[in-house]
Amino acid sequence: MFEAILLTNAAATLYMVGLIWMVQRVHYPLFDGVSEPQFAAYEARHTRAITPIVLPPMMVELVSAVGLVIVKPDAELGLVLPGWMPWVGLGLVLLVWGVTFCCSVPQHVKLARGFDPKACRLLVNTNWLRTAGWTLRGGLVIWMLALVMRG
Repeated sequence: MFEAILLTNAAATLYMVGLIWMVQRVHYPLFDGVSEPQFAAYEARHTRAITPIVLPPMMVELVSAVGLVIVKPDAELGLVLPGWMPWVGLGLVLLVWGVTFCCSVPQHVKLARGFDPKACRLLVNTNWLRTAGWTLRGGLVIWMLALVMRG
């Protein structure tokens, strides 16, 4: 059971690592290239398009991160994993969710009214916290997978 939860968590996390780096380095920097009269419509299209790409894997990652804290590795099968790892992973998920809903979403709400250079800058700058959080989670889940595979 633990292995299935870990694989699910790793898949969701690694998907989000790739996605967040693309958003941080490519997608968000392109925001300032959209003309002001068209920006509100562009932001609305962005929000509609990105939500189904981001929200389901974030939900899977959150639920499976909680599962890793609750379900312990089966020592009888030789699965060894330090107990702090799932807790750190869950903490990073909570960090990412916190930054998403306290920083990113409010900036997108402002940008939905039209281009705002300050909101755009704040969105890109605070998104580095999400990028770092998911990158650290990616390294952590790979480490956890390596430990479980090694037995």
